Amino acid sequence: MEMYGDFAFVYDELMDNIPYEAWSRRLDALIRKFGVSVPGRGIGSKLDSEKNLVIDLGCGTGTLAELMYGMGYDVMGVDISEDMLNVAVQKKARTNSDIMYLRQDMRELELYGTAGTVYSACDALNYVLSEEELLEVFRRVNRFLFPGGIFIFDFNTEYKYRELIGDSIIAENREDCSFIWENHYDAGKMLNEYDLTVFVRLKGETFRRFTEVHLQRGYTPEQMEALLIKAGMTVVTAADADTGGTVTPESARVYMVAREQGKNLP
Repeated sequence: MEMYGDFAFVYDELMDNIPYEAWSRRLDALIRKFGVSVPGRGIGSKLDSEKNLVIDLGCGTGTLAELMYGMGYDVMGVDISEDMLNVAVQKKARTNSDIMYLRQDMRELELYGTAGTVYSACDALNYVLSEEELLEVFRRVNRFLFPGGIFIFDFNTEYKYRELIGDSIIAENREDCSFIWENHYDAGKMLNEYDLTVFVRLKGETFRRFTEVHLQRGYTPEQMEALLIKAGMTVVTAADADTGGTVTPESARVYMVAREQGKNLP
């Protein structure tokens, strides 16, 4: 069953609690502090255009990409879901932004040049279900980063899936769109499955029901750091994504910043 198929068209409505604006401000601050990209719409030489390009890896419906574009960054969005990208393109048409969207699997990321910044938000990397595949993602990110460029990402920790979500049911009843989220966590495999059932009002009292099954993997900060180093990057900083403070064994979501190594400017 395809993930983010029908769900894509109600994703923004059901996920309206996601603090995208706060995330965009954090990304901007981290890029300015550690990165090489600056807002400027790619104006200048080819080197400047590549250095200043920002890639949203696993961009979904494009909300965060639009916010980063609004801050002046030259943004490209990459996602595997055609339906999510269709929603993103509709937003682009409404806002008249100049964001380029590519349909690609992040495990097979292929770009025509480099980018000064790659970021991946909203636990997109948790959909990569093995360390071997995640290492390939990191290697490809490193390959397409501008010399000294940075990779910023967040992820749900194994602790969150095991201790905070576990085997649970989450339901939300809204006027026009409701959902039931049945969660199951396999601690042995570190795999989290959630079965999502959504009811969407069509007209009057008529609702449409659809289901999707999503699989994610929990990772520890230590695993992430080891894979980044193996992929050729160095870890710049890591923090608890909810508090902004030091990562602890009870951190549910963590963000990391890693830097490209090995390339030289021509």
